[in-house]
Amino acid sequence: MKLYNITEPSEAIPAIGIDLGTTNSLIAVKKEKAYVIADEHGDKILPSVVLHRDDDVIVGKEAVGLERSISSVKRLIGKGVEDIKTKDVVTKIHYNSDRQNIFLDINGKHVSVVEVSAEILKALKQRAEKVLNQAVTKVVITVPAYFDDASRNATRAAAQLAGLEVLRLINEPTAAALAYGLDKKSHGVFLVYDLGGGTFDISIVTKKEGVMQVIATAGDVSLGGDDFDLILFKLIKAKYQLTDQLNNQILMEIKEIRENLTVQPVWSGLFSKRHIHIARKEFEQAIDPLLRKTVKLMQRALRDAELRQEEIADIVLVGGATRTPAVKKIIKDFFNKEPLDEVNPDEIVALGAADHANSLLNGNEDDSLLLDVTPLTLSIELMGEVVERIIPRNTPIPISITKTFTNYSAEQTGMKLNILQGEGETVASCRSLGTLELKGIPKMPAGEARVEITFIIDANGVLTVIACEKTQNIHQEVTLNPTYGLSEETLLKLLKLSS
Repeated sequence: MKLYNITEPSEAIPAIGIDLGTTNSLIAVKKEKAYVIADEHGDKILPSVVLHRDDDVIVGKEAVGLERSISSVKRLIGKGVEDIKTKDVVTKIHYNSDRQNIFLDINGKHVSVVEVSAEILKALKQRAEKVLNQAVTKVVITVPAYFDDASRNATRAAAQLAGLEVLRLINEPTAAALAYGLDKKSHGVFLVYDLGGGTFDISIVTKKEGVMQVIATAGDVSLGGDDFDLILFKLIKAKYQLTDQLNNQILMEIKEIRENLTVQPVWSGLFSKRHIHIARKEFEQAIDPLLRKTVKLMQRALRDAELRQEEIADIVLVGGATRTPAVKKIIKDFFNKEPLDEVNPDEIVALGAADHANSLLNGNEDDSLLLDVTPLTLSIELMGEVVERIIPRNTPIPISITKTFTNYSAEQTGMKLNILQGEGETVASCRSLGTLELKGIPKMPAGEARVEITFIIDANGVLTVIACEKTQNIHQEVTLNPTYGLSEETLLKLLKLSS
């Protein structure tokens, strides 16, 4: 482990923003202006790849392509076993008895996804401290707009393990809008198209009378450049009748081929000891179904916002996968205008996060000036597996909504609330985020109890649920911790070990 001297800061706490990406991660700071912090070799991008070797942990470029390295862990954070798609996992996974907490097989040890994510954050923290010669403790971290409550909480837990206090979690498209200066424009309606390594987000942002507000989001947390890589691998494998199985080394070679195809119409060279020839046109035809899927999600966001295509003033591109010429073409065809691409799509999210950190630390933030939305509907389960919606998707946050319920029988002395997230009409088609139990309700005739259920979402998108029986003033509250990640007990143990 490398050690460096860190002096007590002679200036204000640095305004740090982190883009914790699926494929790559970046850390930025805002001084006179925001910039991405490079390492000692001048590299701004840190590959989100972790390798455990003996008692050492290697993060970044040195771990890329090695046999036991772990990549794209962001696709697993906050997920339960039932959520995992085969394509999301290169390494072997294990899970506990309730099938909610996922562990990766690392040198015979079971390591949680949160811990792996924390190693990436630690590496970014160390880079910034070395360059700035200041302790880095407070940060803004970006997450996909479509991250649910469990994934957001698991991200916060990873930051805590890395020794970081999260000032705010903000959605990646929102950070991009800030970096592009959309908050400085006088008015307009803008669309942010964010196609990263592992996730896809659409956000529609309005600027009116000094208020920048996200009015609609749509997305897919399992669609991104990684999927382009998988399709390219299958294309090459089928074309040349190869028998190779996907591994980290092959994945690295495939990414290089894809990146070359963004700037040249044909790629020729050695792959798996064979000379191959792939045209960009072949690749673009293969990924066309995924691109069409992004169009459907744009259409959904426009419907939710009650807008027509021609009402969008500008389209902002975010994420390295937007360099693919077919991506730009499909956006141009849909909106009949060229998307903006003046800012490096790899850096824009981190720059926006640093900008927001600066606002938070220097007291310039007026919450009314930056309004985000909750991406998924939040509900509770009623008797008979009925879903009662409390906060609809695309509701501006922070928000607090209260609804009143009653007892179904005179014998009922408690309520167990199953808290759900998703757009399904049935309990089975939604995701359970956790439960809250209200006990001690006195027996009273059916229909006489008055139980107020309050859902509160803070500016980070984190949910708190409060239940109160009003006639007897019985009260219970829960802030939903990462049900799919680490238990509070495990997190505390890991924090103790890391200190």
